[in-house]
Amino acid sequence: MASNSLAYNEQSAGGEAAELGQEATSTISPSGAFGLFSSDLKKNEDLKQMLESNKDSAKLDAMKRIVGMIAKGKNASELFPAVVKNVASKNIEIKKLVYVYLVRYAEEQQDLALLSISTFQRALKDPNQLIRASALRVLSSIRVPIIVPIMMLAIKEASADLSPYVRKNAAHAIQKLYSLDPEQKEMLIEVIEKLLRDKSTLVAGSVVMAFEEVCPERIDLIHKNYRKLCNLLVDVEEWGQVVIIHMLTRYARTQFVSPWKEDEGPEDTEKFYDSDDEHKEGAGKGKKPYAMDPDHRLLIRNTKPLLQSRNAAVVMAVAQLYWHISPKAEAGVISKSLVRLLRSNREVQYIVLQNIATMSIQRKGMFEPYLKSFYVRSTDPTMIKTLKLEILTNLANEANISTLLREFQTYVKSQDKQFAAATIQTVGRCATSISEVADSCLNGLVCLLSSRDEIVVAESVVVIKKLLQMQPAQHGEIIKHMAKLLDNITVPVARASILWLIGENCERVPKIAPDVLRKMAKSFTTEDDLVKLQILNLGAKLYLTNSKQTKLLTQYILNLGKYDQNYDIRDRTRFIRQLIVPNEKSGALSKYAKKIFLAQKPAPLLESPFKDRDHFQLGTLSHTLNTKATGYLELSNWPDVAPDPSVRNVEIIELAKEWTPAGKTKKENPVKKFYSESEEEEDSSDSSEDSESESGSESEEEEDSSEDSSQSSPSEQEGERAGQPRAGSRTAKKGLSTKADSDSEDEEKENEKSNSSDSSGANSSSAEGSSSDSESESQSDSGSESRKVTKEQEGRPKQDRSALPKDVSLLDLDDFNSVSSPVVLPTPVLSPSLRADLEGLNLSTSSSVINVSSPVFVPVKTHVLLHRMSGRGLAAHYSFPRQPCLFGAKMVSVQITLNNTTDQKIENIHIGERKLPAGMQMHVFNPIASLEPQGSVTVSMGIDFCDSTHTASFQLCTKDDCFSVNIRPPVGELLLPVAMSEKDFKKEQGLLTGMNETSALVVAAPQNFTPSVILQKVVNVANVGAVPSGQDHLHRFAAKTVHSGSLMLVTVELKEGSTAQLIINTEKTVIGSVLLRELKPVLSQG
Repeated sequence: MASNSLAYNEQSAGGEAAELGQEATSTISPSGAFGLFSSDLKKNEDLKQMLESNKDSAKLDAMKRIVGMIAKGKNASELFPAVVKNVASKNIEIKKLVYVYLVRYAEEQQDLALLSISTFQRALKDPNQLIRASALRVLSSIRVPIIVPIMMLAIKEASADLSPYVRKNAAHAIQKLYSLDPEQKEMLIEVIEKLLRDKSTLVAGSVVMAFEEVCPERIDLIHKNYRKLCNLLVDVEEWGQVVIIHMLTRYARTQFVSPWKEDEGPEDTEKFYDSDDEHKEGAGKGKKPYAMDPDHRLLIRNTKPLLQSRNAAVVMAVAQLYWHISPKAEAGVISKSLVRLLRSNREVQYIVLQNIATMSIQRKGMFEPYLKSFYVRSTDPTMIKTLKLEILTNLANEANISTLLREFQTYVKSQDKQFAAATIQTVGRCATSISEVADSCLNGLVCLLSSRDEIVVAESVVVIKKLLQMQPAQHGEIIKHMAKLLDNITVPVARASILWLIGENCERVPKIAPDVLRKMAKSFTTEDDLVKLQILNLGAKLYLTNSKQTKLLTQYILNLGKYDQNYDIRDRTRFIRQLIVPNEKSGALSKYAKKIFLAQKPAPLLESPFKDRDHFQLGTLSHTLNTKATGYLELSNWPDVAPDPSVRNVEIIELAKEWTPAGKTKKENPVKKFYSESEEEEDSSDSSEDSESESGSESEEEEDSSEDSSQSSPSEQEGERAGQPRAGSRTAKKGLSTKADSDSEDEEKENEKSNSSDSSGANSSSAEGSSSDSESESQSDSGSESRKVTKEQEGRPKQDRSALPKDVSLLDLDDFNSVSSPVVLPTPVLSPSLRADLEGLNLSTSSSVINVSSPVFVPVKTHVLLHRMSGRGLAAHYSFPRQPCLFGAKMVSVQITLNNTTDQKIENIHIGERKLPAGMQMHVFNPIASLEPQGSVTVSMGIDFCDSTHTASFQLCTKDDCFSVNIRPPVGELLLPVAMSEKDFKKEQGLLTGMNETSALVVAAPQNFTPSVILQKVVNVANVGAVPSGQDHLHRFAAKTVHSGSLMLVTVELKEGSTAQLIINTEKTVIGSVLLRELKPVLSQG
């Protein structure tokens, strides 16, 4: 306990001193600001007198007040001479505080500190480990090149100290000495190599930090210590864990082959064994299914328990390790832990969200189950809101876009204008990435143009401009609408965007563009510079395309720009005048003016700002800043061929054989079973390392056992019960780990239970103990063996009771109950929790008057499922009978007609392998024993398409053959007709506006707009029910989706002449957009 009490002593001393310092300042400066200098002088004189006193109590009081001043950030450097005199004090408390002071000011007062060098050297031999460590800290803080040899000698001696706390400080001093004199690198590497072999958990983190600072390229120093570091990891202090994990991540990327080849494994295997020739050829090239190196697996397995750490930095370090070196199928376990960190303070949230944003670009599936966790809270600061928006955008897909767009509609109304503007940009990105909702998003943004908030309108204009660049020919009406807004919008960026749009499309709006230029000419002198540049561009484009109307206007604007105060505008004016107005001085470019100004501009690419950050290691400063920071160590690419794994094997020390000759043969069995329990990938190298790690000095063991027992935290003890490789330091703790091991093996070893009871007492303990330090060795004599066996037998019932709740982890929080597993496997398009949310957020209120009705009769359309030529005489057709499915309320009924066109009987017709998208389900028909020649049979199936038009792929098999077939549902067959009154229809339609509404203009002959023709055409396309209407020019239809029950409202509003407005209101914006595209040409046909 002595070694571990330093931190507590220093903290308590610092805290007490800080309080005393506060009292001192309050009592010594009563005169306030007017007596500031005199009071400081008096106070310091008072402290100097106390330090020169003969009484230790006065000196101690003075030192506490001085350390208190330092803690408050006050300058106490002028007291250095008085303090340094007490460096040789016999009082340990005074000496500790003097060393705290000297560590702070030794670098500033180097000359005075040098006078006490001999005292520090004597203190390095002090019997108290805290004094030895503090003396080394002070010595390494004196940044004078002349004492480098003294520091080097002190570090070498301290690295062999019996106290792990002193050895830890030696590791810290290595970094200071290296920064002072890099030429000492080779000697320091020798010390680092020696400390890396240290088995104390207290030293491990500090020496790895020194390794990273001094010689990160010397990977060879890690080979022999790799397994020991992996096993010690769970017991190292938290900040040491972070450093070791980052180092081991880099190590793994250089020593193991990529586990991401695992995905191609099965395909490679099939090709590999196609023929003997290929087999030989493949063997020669070394192509074989991926098998993970046991050391690679050891690292992944031993870091997993740290995902439950209370320290956010440790969790983040493990997350980046899994991201960079684990198989992609296993990386999903980190998502739950990262989402848990979002409950921390805003600084932690910011870093975690940045890393999630980078991950979610490449692997959306990891975080889709936790979509709700990224919804913005009103209390979040703007930086957090923006990052959550970024993640929601990355996770957007056809299945969840409806929910996200409703969420974004709320965000746009936020009082935080910067956040509202970011949301509008997000809607624009969703529109470009998911084409099905592009029209809905564009309509929603156009609606925002009528907002009273100028910033919202301005941002909407900018985003609409980007969207229109992608399909300009289709949206002339929107451009006209935006031209009208020029009178009201004052934000320069928005005005400039509108002018650019009009200039680019001046030939599509030939009447409006000249008038806009006329208005802009009036206000040219008062406009912002950004707007003036676009006015000049607009004038130039109109001069080239419509010079008759705009020639004089353009010349007037060019004259105004010629004398503008801004040189950019004057330069642009001269350039445009020479380019578009031909004269004798004009160069060759004037011939190509039209091509230059009216060239086709590429559409902007709306990408995530985190797209190119993945080349930085996650969790590093470089990743956060998106630029390479000083000291950043890049991750290397995976090697094509793994280096020799035997370099990590450790030679067995002979001394261990002399101490435990009998136990040697017993140890291999438990060690192998310890590793094989979870991985089944063990080799002899592990057992040899474990044997080596048992050896060490008894004196170190006593020190380490005391610190380790005091360092164990509740979270670590819980991890110990859950089967982590946690090494205990006392006999009782070893008994616990022994019981946990033997209990977990009971089912497999029922027959050899009596044999294993003797060996497990010592051997399981040693297998666990090898992951800690040399402390397990002192227990290896025969007396301790018998004591351990007794403890195991006594403690077994208690362990059995405690093992019951071992599956409950710290991460099992209330709001994650709906997610069954943190490993992201192919999940339904809508997870159960998200589906429940959608139903809860359903804008349509379920009322008793909205019921499913019988469908309108239409001729049944049949589709070819299997052609008789492809099916070797078996032909299959499918149709949608528009009847409720008998196999499930969420399934669409499908009828399949099978025809035997051959002259022989076809036997055992059935459905074979199914390849369905995630979430889709299928109820197949019962196998048909035989189908007579020229015979026909009709069977029914049910398919849950999850409200999507994705293809259901499966195999239609006979006794001899299998044929791959597909069923792709028309969007209209995913609906069920509902009966509702006109009043209810209007009410529901009022709730489904904005982004939930899509519309199009239909042009057709008047005879095609009679009620009977419209009804026939609409129901031919979609399974909808007609809604009674009191107005002749309005035709309404209603349905709901089969899977989720979301309402689909269709309105055909007849206009004057031969046009009609087709409007669709639904939460399922993707289905709504597809239905609109299918209905529009049908209604337009004659």
